Amino acid sequence: MAGGRLQFRHLSRSSSHRQALLRNLVTSLFKHETISTTWHKAKEAQRLAEKLITLAKKDTEASRRRAYQIFYTPERLVPKLFGPIKERYLERPGGYTRVLRIEPLKEDQAESAILELVDGPRDMRFAMTAKSLARLPRDRQMNEITAKNVKKVTQFRKDGVKELREMITKMKLHNSTYTEEPPEKRRVYPEDRMRRERHYP
Repeated sequence: MAGGRLQFRHLSRSSSHRQALLRNLVTSLFKHETISTTWHKAKEAQRLAEKLITLAKKDTEASRRRAYQIFYTPERLVPKLFGPIKERYLERPGGYTRVLRIEPLKEDQAESAILELVDGPRDMRFAMTAKSLARLPRDRQMNEITAKNVKKVTQFRKDGVKELREMITKMKLHNSTYTEEPPEKRRVYPEDRMRRERHYP
């Protein structure tokens, strides 16, 4: 219908190409638990990944057949989806994935993002919250935003508070033993080198 609202992003691809792209992204997501791609692709892959986890929580023969149709390597990923990933999200009512915007990765400056499974071993918000708490001085209390993030990352995570404390301890130990100086900033415009290498007749 002309002027109607789009139900999904076409991503400038034909239908078959778009489906293959999303299947590839979702396969990589469940294999590595975090991927970097453009923001629009991440939002579309997020929809398919959420549906797959909902299918895993139903755990019927039909849902397993559907998962086999989507993954490119189903013999490796279907047992993982219906095993540890399903157990991780049994108590969570929704929101199994997260999209975080990052700086552009490609030269064309396309909007980039990280798509990740929440409450996993590579949960970025969990690590960032632990890092901010590790840097917090002992005489200061956490602010409201950090308190909200602590609640978000530990609410549905099994032994979330214990894991957060362990990560904070590791980060404090790492910060106390880290003595290497940061590298020098790389000049974007190497004028001095150009001036030295300039030749005059």
